[in-house]
Amino acid sequence: MTTRAARFRALHSASAPLVLVNAWDAASARVVAAAGAPAIATTSAGVAWTLGAPDGDALTRDAALEHLARIVRAVPAELPVTADIESGFGETPAEVATTIRGVLEAGAVGINLEDTERGATAGLRAVAAQQERIAAARGAADDAGVELYINARVDTYFRGAPAETVARAEAYLAAGATGIFVPGVADADTIAALAKAIRAPLNVLAQDGTPPVAELAALGVARVSLGSWVAEAAYALARRAAREAYTAGTYTTLADAYDFGELNTLMS
Repeated sequence: MTTRAARFRALHSASAPLVLVNAWDAASARVVAAAGAPAIATTSAGVAWTLGAPDGDALTRDAALEHLARIVRAVPAELPVTADIESGFGETPAEVATTIRGVLEAGAVGINLEDTERGATAGLRAVAAQQERIAAARGAADDAGVELYINARVDTYFRGAPAETVARAEAYLAAGATGIFVPGVADADTIAALAKAIRAPLNVLAQDGTPPVAELAALGVARVSLGSWVAEAAYALARRAAREAYTAGTYTTLADAYDFGELNTLMS
């Protein structure tokens, strides 16, 4: 695990950004791995949907960790896995530490930890409170002897407080975060300014209008996540296929489906 943790940390470079096509179950993780991924990341939304729950701290810790362990087992042992653990699956820093111990037991070497309070409609957590949660996560990892990559998610662009972004990033880094994840921003000038101001690897979330990876590298981005976008696209395909079958009675939507034999062999 120590080797995987070090490898994962080293993958964060603005000269060659780490691109993460986020998986949501064992099959999607194995498909992404087979495509040449240097690391596997989970999407909390995709995982929640797979397990029959909405995104936004609706899952229990045990359900999330059991699913994470299944994903880790599905990919090559040398491949680092990082887990999106939402806001930590706990009300207190001590509960966050419990989650981290479970993440490490599952075999993951990185996490995303967001600063939105628990609940999909909640606001930003107070900076000091989030620092305590990050410090608890770092402490639990240190106790286990693992250099856990803590990707501190700063939800200021989602919550209407972009002016707080850099200050929050600095506070989270001081508390023990490794990198900073700022979702919700696609403008090249804004991304460049954030990369310059934040003294740690910057992670952005791909969305409509996000520059290509090569351009993001030039802007100083070290990590690019596709987030729940791939899962959303997969479910959109299922919806199109269902609508076509129930209306036209045809199946053209499925013309480009993954070959059954290839996928089944991949999962063997």
